[in-house]
Amino acid sequence: MRYARLILVLAAFAATLCAADDPFVGTWKLNLAKSDYKTGGAPMEQIATITVSSGEMTVHVAAVNADGRKTLVYYSIPYKGGFGKMSEPSPAYDNISGTQISLYEREITRWKDGKGVFTAHSVVAPDGKTMATISKGISPQGKPVQASIWYDRIR
Repeated sequence: MRYARLILVLAAFAATLCAADDPFVGTWKLNLAKSDYKTGGAPMEQIATITVSSGEMTVHVAAVNADGRKTLVYYSIPYKGGFGKMSEPSPAYDNISGTQISLYEREITRWKDGKGVFTAHSVVAPDGKTMATISKGISPQGKPVQASIWYDRIR
């Protein structure tokens, strides 16, 4: 019994260490000068905050759209991948999933009626200072978007 508790404590500690070393965890600011929006309008500003706790990766994106309107996207997905939870499903999406491709590479898919309608493939640079995301599909406002987006770590 004592060994079982020790194994559980060590496993929980190891999971915490893995999350703490995750290069995605932190606060990221959109770098408009490096980003390229082929379709869809670029926001005036955007801050993404990524945290990991209890086996869940939580993403909180606050933006100010080109028209000055504030938007908020908030979701959580299992750390190792799978379907997650959106804080508020939009008319454009009703579900979300994530995949951990490698330590420095992840992908999310937003779904509508069982069909993937948006993907975002993100890669963090080995030095952990920048993140590049290729986005394609339908925006939360229901409009087409295709963009190469760059973020700089601010925390």
